[in-house]
Parts: sequence; C-alpha cells; structure tokens
Amino acid sequence: MGIAADIAIVVVAALLGGLVAQRLGQPLILGYILAGVLVGPHTGGITVSDAHGIELLAEIGVALLLFAIGLEFSFKELRPVRRIALLGTPIQLVLTIAYGYAIGRWWGWPWLPSVWLGALISLSSTMVLLKTLMGQGRLGSLSSRVMIGMLIVQDLAVVPLMIVLPQLNQPVFDLSRLAWATVKAACFLALMVLAGTRLIPHLMARIADWNSRELFLLAVTAIGLGVGYATYLFGLSFAFGAFVAGMVLGESDYSHQALSDVIPLRDLFGLLFFVSVGMLLDPAFLLANWPAVLLLVVLVSLGKGLILGGLTRLFGYGNVAPLAVGLGLFQIGEFSFVLARVGLSTQSITPEAFSLVLCATIATMLLTPLVSGLTAPLYVLFRRWSPREPMQTIQLPRTGLRDHVIIAGSGRVGRHVALVLQRLGQGFVVVELDPRRVEQAKAAGFPVLYGDASQEVVLRAAGLEHARLLLITAPVVASARLIVYQARRLNPALPIVARAEGLEQMRWLRDHGVDEVVQPEFEAGLEITRQALIRLRVPLAQIQRFTDAVRQELYAPLYQTPGEYHTLAQLQHAASQLELTWLEIPPPSPCAGRSIQELAIRTRTGASVVGLIRSGVLYPNPTADHRLAAGDLVGVLGTAEQLVAFQSLAQIP
Repeated sequence: MGIAADIAIVVVAALLGGLVAQRLGQPLILGYILAGVLVGPHTGGITVSDAHGIELLAEIGVALLLFAIGLEFSFKELRPVRRIALLGTPIQLVLTIAYGYAIGRWWGWPWLPSVWLGALISLSSTMVLLKTLMGQGRLGSLSSRVMIGMLIVQDLAVVPLMIVLPQLNQPVFDLSRLAWATVKAACFLALMVLAGTRLIPHLMARIADWNSRELFLLAVTAIGLGVGYATYLFGLSFAFGAFVAGMVLGESDYSHQALSDVIPLRDLFGLLFFVSVGMLLDPAFLLANWPAVLLLVVLVSLGKGLILGGLTRLFGYGNVAPLAVGLGLFQIGEFSFVLARVGLSTQSITPEAFSLVLCATIATMLLTPLVSGLTAPLYVLFRRWSPREPMQTIQLPRTGLRDHVIIAGSGRVGRHVALVLQRLGQGFVVVELDPRRVEQAKAAGFPVLYGDASQEVVLRAAGLEHARLLLITAPVVASARLIVYQARRLNPALPIVARAEGLEQMRWLRDHGVDEVVQPEFEAGLEITRQALIRLRVPLAQIQRFTDAVRQELYAPLYQTPGEYHTLAQLQHAASQLELTWLEIPPPSPCAGRSIQELAIRTRTGASVVGLIRSGVLYPNPTADHRLAAGDLVGVLGTAEQLVAFQSLAQIP
C-alpha cells in the first residue's frame, strides 16, 4: 500500500504513544516521539517503509503549526509583560546562543555546529509548560504571564532563525546573502500586509456568506499552505509564509473560527512531524552516549535557568517570579525539532549532534513538571536567609490596620469583594504581587500592599495579628497553601475563607485549618441552575432540596464527620427557607383599607410583613395598626408556602 500503509502505522502508533503519555501525565508530543522511535528504522518490528515520505508530509504539519501560531498571535497578550517579553526575550536568546556556542567549542565542535547548538537550546517548550502550569494550578499568576509572554516571542523567533542560520552554512560568509534574504522577507511582509488588508478579508467575507463550513475550512487551509508555497517560490521558508498568512488572517473577524477549524488539521499533521522526529532517534545512540546526554541536560538546565531567572530579576520582577521562570523555561522546546530538521537538511549539524540534542530535549521535557514543582519549596527556603524585599503600601489608613479584612489577591474575585467592603465601610487591605493589578486597585481607591501574601513579612505588614478575616481569592494552588501555612502560624485563631479550583485542593485547605472553602465555578453553575428552575416554575421548596443535595455531594466529604456538615447544612437550609418578597396590593384586594392586625396576617398565613413602600416612601417594620392600601408594595418574609398563602389572602394574581 506504500505511503497509505505508512500513515496508518504512524497514526496507530501515535495513538498508543499518546495514550501512554496521557496515562503518565506527560505531554502528548512525548508519546508521539516514543511512537516514532518504535516504528522507526532503528528498532525493527513494524517499521515505516518510506520514512522520507512521512518527513515530507510532516513539513505540512510544521507549516500548519506556525499558521495556527500566527492566528493566535496578538500583541495585546504581551501588554502586561511587554518589556520583558519584547526586550528581555531577544537578550535571553542571544545569551543562550552564546552559552550553547561555548558548550560546543568546549566539546571541540566546529564553530557552525556550536552556533546551531546554542540556537537549539535557546527555545523553550510552549506545549509542555502550558500543560505543567495548568496541572499545578499556576496559570494566571504573574510568573506564568511572564513565561507565556517570553514563549510567544521565542516562538516568533523561530521564523528569523530559520532564515538566518542556513545562511551561515555558505562556504564564504557573505553578508549580502543575509541582507538579500532580509530584503526579500521585508518585501514579502509588505506584500502580505497589503493583500491581507484588501483581498483576504473580502474573500473570507464572501465565503462566510455562503454558509458552507466545508468551503470555509478549505479556504483557511488554502490560504495557509498556499501562501507558504508562494513564500517558498519567493526564496524564503515555507513555514515562514504560513506564519505570516496566519498573522494576517488573525487580524480579521474570522480568526477565531479559522483557528477552531484548522486545529484538528494542525494536530493531525503535527502528529506526523513529531513521529518523524522520533524516527530519527536511535536508542542504541542513547545507550552508547548517555553520559554526554546527561551532561548536556545538566549544562542546559543550569545555564538556561540562571539566564532566564537573572533576566527576570533584572527587569524588575521580584519575589518568586525569577525562580519560577528559571525553573519553568529551562527545557528545550518542540520548535527546536523544527529548527534542528533545517540544520540537518542543510548539513549544518551532523546526525550525531541532532540525536544528542533530541535526547536532551526529550529528557528536559520529561523533567519539567518535576523541576517546576520545586518552585514553592525552594522559594520558602530561599526566603529564610535572603534579605527582605521592600514593600510598597498604597492608601493604607494613617491610624493603622485593626479589625480589618485581608484580601490575598486582586483578581476578578478579589476586586468584587473589595468593592463590596468599600461600599459597606468595612476596613480592608488588598495584598497583591502583580504590578498591573496593583495599579488597578490603586485606581479603584483600595488600600493596597504590594508583596507576596505567602511571606511572613508581608502578612505582618498587612496586620494579620489584628485582622478579623483573611480571604484567599487567588486560584493558584501553591500560593494558597503557603498563605494558609503562614497565616495559621502567625494567627491560629484567624478565620480564613479560601477559593479552590477542585475537590483535592478543597480537601487540603479544609484539612489545614481553612474555615470555609468556596469553589466559584461550582457556585456560579448552581446559581444559574437555580435561576433556570425558577423560570421553569419549579416549586421553590423543590429547588432548595435539589441545591442542598448537590452542595452536600461536593462539600460533605470535606468535613471530619457527617454530622458536622449536617449541622451546618441545617443552619444554611433554615436561613435559605425564609424569603423576602415584595408584592403589590391590587385595587380589588380584600386587604386594601384594612390594618395588619385586622387581617391577622401572621396567624392566617404564617408570614410577616416587614416593610411597606407607599408613594416612594419606605416604612420599615410597620405596626399592627398600619392600614394597607391599593398600590402598596408590601415586603413579606416567610417560607415558600407562607408566601403563597399571603398571595391567596390578598388575592394577588
């Protein structure tokens, strides 16, 4: 069957490798690479007959991968961390390339492979890091935004590296070749911007009007691959053209739909690329050269981590951010495979050097979750003997902090809580480490303390010993745990309410002294369900029983004994059974013109009249001789059945 049989072998092997990787909690690409090793020419057994044909198909995967990155690219995402992303990342790339060059020359490599080695190790893995951050619950923290911003620029840097590095392989280094390549790239970009702003949006609008999903997908794919091929004919990289096409299309109104349609194709052809990379890995080479692979892993991890952490600190990010960035981006990324394939095809690096980098890349990817998970404990140890960083306080009361609420985290949840407390006149202070959120809190008039709430000195500055309540609104698991640990050590009796993202985190927080644990997504979903049932005219008592049962399923396992939750649930249930409803007395009502005492409302219905609005004036707690009139808005407190009885008495439809 030829290439068809090879594709079938590759897809089935990739499925098995992906299942293994998923089971072990590793990125799928590692499973794909493992599958490539198994079906490659170095292992025997079921083997792909035409590896070169798979490699050619894999080039489409690279193009679609860069096309999708172009669709997703937005300068808005870099705005909060734009300085370190746009300035720090190029510096990091240059320093890491120089570091890799020094490693290569120390090993006795020629200058050209040494430069390529530096370029290959300078890139980090977007896929692996994002999966790691999501698994650790750190996605959304300041350090994660710094890392993602740097990764975006690193991914963009693949394109100029693919243009520049092959030019170094010329017999005589000619700057005119590099300049000509730069001029061609600039001309192509100008042409694409012109066509992208005039032709592509008009074309996509006409196709979208036809309402054909199949034709829309075909148009998106044709733009990505067609522009890539035109770029190739122009003398530039096929993948570079696909990236530019994605970036141009990403500025249109159809970018989100285009991305959702192209992702399955990207993943399928990307699978072929990573399998083809694994086919180049020789297990015998790994066994024979494991000391060199281990040495390269250690050198890259230490050197790259120090470069990234140092630059993060140099750009003004303190506390845990430099450590988190250094331990999160130390690995070699998947785009190094793309770059290495170019180096291999141009004979800039040897197959042995390719295999060495490939083995080191896979090893660093596997180590990323473990190494990144050391951020919190290492930071705790580091803070014990390092000098304290200065803290910035904004709009704190001159009389000091006492009987106040501490809000750890000024995200969306924290801002909502702070706004309510501000309106109620309740004293509070927001503790935030993200400079952008600090500025937002400052603009809102909140008292703010700039610092890491997981540190003792910051909590003391926030007046933890004299606080009435601590609210942990940040969703980051590691930070929440450290905050709870420090708070319980400094003030064991302080009530703590914390936000949690899952049952495991809820259970941990409950077991470590948190008084109340809230899962916002669960509560929001339950409230939407409650409102929907009300609109469907489901009886209020039935709705309450349903919500109580759902809450008990989630929260009961967190309590030490079933009776503890049962008692709390009963108290909550008793409070929720009483509803305050405002009802208008209609003109023909028998209640009009009669007093509350004459009507014997509480005796006959069980409900209580707790308020009355007449002509815009509120009369709270009206007396028994207060007479009702047609058009009055009456505030009635009672259970669902009692409210129905009052409606019947007053003949309110």
